[in-house]
Amino acid sequence: MSNILQTRSPIDLEVFVERSRSTEAELEGLLERASRASTPWRRTPLAERLTLLEALVQRIVGRRELLAEELTRQMGRPIRHTPGEIDGFAFRARSMLGLAEASLAEIRQPMEEGFVRFIRREPHGICLVLSPWNYPWLTAVNAVIPALAAGNVVLLKHSEQTPLVAERIVEAGKEAGLPEGVLSYVHASHELMARAVADPRVAYVAFTGSVEGGRAIHRAGADRFIPMGLELGGKDPAYVRADADLERTAENLVDGAFYNAGQSCCAIERIYVHRDIYPGFVEAFVEITGRYALGDPMRPETTLGPLARERGAALVQAQVQAAIAAGARAALDPSRFPSMPSPYLAPQVLVDVDDEMELMREETFGPAIGIMAVDSDEEAIARMNASRYGLTASVWTADLERAQAIGDEVETGTFFLNRCDYLDPHLAWVGVKDSGMGCTLSSIGYEHLTRPKSYHLRLVPG
Repeated sequence: MSNILQTRSPIDLEVFVERSRSTEAELEGLLERASRASTPWRRTPLAERLTLLEALVQRIVGRRELLAEELTRQMGRPIRHTPGEIDGFAFRARSMLGLAEASLAEIRQPMEEGFVRFIRREPHGICLVLSPWNYPWLTAVNAVIPALAAGNVVLLKHSEQTPLVAERIVEAGKEAGLPEGVLSYVHASHELMARAVADPRVAYVAFTGSVEGGRAIHRAGADRFIPMGLELGGKDPAYVRADADLERTAENLVDGAFYNAGQSCCAIERIYVHRDIYPGFVEAFVEITGRYALGDPMRPETTLGPLARERGAALVQAQVQAAIAAGARAALDPSRFPSMPSPYLAPQVLVDVDDEMELMREETFGPAIGIMAVDSDEEAIARMNASRYGLTASVWTADLERAQAIGDEVETGTFFLNRCDYLDPHLAWVGVKDSGMGCTLSSIGYEHLTRPKSYHLRLVPG
């Protein structure tokens, strides 16, 4: 592998960023500086840590437009949408900072004569945070900010498609006054990152990415008892019941399926609709999808940009073609969109699908969706659960009580009613099955970024 990292913009496939990949010696230096910074940072009062991290957030917000443009050029999301990710970074960061004091407070046990008993949350030490390209700001903030708030130090590595995000977060930290070694970035190969995972100085790993990537990280740490948070793939289902508000539901599910060109771990990737409203739902879904404007993401009118990588576009096309060959039918005429070279893809809606098709089983990560009719809640639940993934699932209905009963049966980390493709920082973000392990966000996220330490103190009679 070349020691030169090149990020090609999906807009025109030209090199937008070029960097040298870190060497083993450079990684060693980063880990040594992080190790030296760890104890002083852990001993820094929580209030002071929170003040410094708020200053970091302020510097990110102050560069919102520049950072949004950089993001569009790195991974192709339309410029009308990328500022929202910077806003999301700030909102999640501030939400987690607001939860820090209560989440990290000592847990005092009832008094027992002659004893003092309590539990403290202690930082792990060096946290290695590995973030992907599809939502590089939002996936990073889930771990970076609460990890630092909890007293950990962080080594951040972003996908080679979005390396500037790691650089900008660390720059903001330096300007905010974070001590040297508390927050650093690395541009490194997978092989070098595997060595970092195996290094005894690294105490926690937070990885967001593919299932295969998660397995590779898990294997790299297999000889160590190192805690990990792995947020992996999804094949997130939606079930539309017969009493759903058809137009509103279709509009929200189109957005859930095709926002960011479908490149989201929690995007809607398969839809089950009660047979009584199936034809009307498909018609509404196709009509709304046809309103997307495919084109250059730097143009303000564009709502659907290119996929980040050509190989991702090829995978989507292969899934669609295989489904059609197996009997699926394209419900959306591609001539409604301009013909553009890869990695630009027009959205596609497929009907007459079945659960044996790869399009309905494996992650698509692009602007293509299959819609299937079902006859009952029970059938919908069975089909939703017939997947190796379990990140989010949504039900669309006016019946709250029935929705909660369905939620009790669906195997998922987050269950939505009448919304989708959203992370609430006050709720635990977690997957089941091949969608990962561990947890970020909410007070529970702090539990994973720290370890409990019990104090059982017997008093000497005086």
